[in-house]
Amino acid sequence: MSRLSIRDVSKTFPGHRRNAPPTQALLPIGLEVGDNDFITVLGPSGCGKSTLLRLVAGLETPTTGEITLDGTKIVGAGADRGVVFQSYTLFPWLNVRQNICFGLREKGMKLSEQREISDRFIAQVGLRGFEEHFPKQLSGGMQQRVAIARALANDPKILLLDEPFGALDNQTRVLMQELLLGIWEQAQKTVMFITHDIDEAIFMASRVVVFSARPGRIKAEIEVGFPHPRHYTIKTSPEFMALKARLTEEIRVEAIAAAH
Repeated sequence: MSRLSIRDVSKTFPGHRRNAPPTQALLPIGLEVGDNDFITVLGPSGCGKSTLLRLVAGLETPTTGEITLDGTKIVGAGADRGVVFQSYTLFPWLNVRQNICFGLREKGMKLSEQREISDRFIAQVGLRGFEEHFPKQLSGGMQQRVAIARALANDPKILLLDEPFGALDNQTRVLMQELLLGIWEQAQKTVMFITHDIDEAIFMASRVVVFSARPGRIKAEIEVGFPHPRHYTIKTSPEFMALKARLTEEIRVEAIAAAH
């Protein structure tokens, strides 16, 4: 059971310079993310999507409200939340297996258990044969596969992804979307996925949460009813295109508001 509850959470950052006014990143928002739910958070740049993820990750503190995971208040970072960022965050001095095992090693897990778990996730993300490679020897897509495997190896209650495929070329991005969905369909983790890409938001999600321009608030929550397993060809279906048109208009209105 992994239920995330966000209740009346807002975030205001102090001004960077003396006498500078504070910046309100998030208006008070409420959101419930159920067990095994896969939600995407969609909105224009600078709307507070990443701030919300950092609050859930425990990397920032809410100005108001509270966030709980399975009834326990989040007050800092923890192993019950796995995080993958857009920027490549692997340890350059560790190879693939060592990166994946980092959290397991910190827990004091036996080497034999570390190897068993890392073998499983290396296979899941399609990196057999690359166990001894270092990050500089890997493509961007491969590095993100390692980051996802590292996050999952710790068996978190919820997986938090902040535009993890944003720096990848389009073809690699599509492949990574299918890979992550396949892993989710097997592992049934609760997932919060941040994106500004409308196709990605629809394809990945069971529910799309649409953010307004800054200060961010939840403008709409839209259920995505496509069955699993999903194949990229659904992106050309009439149902997908209709949902894309609806979300495009929602985001267009907010992008115009953000520009003024």
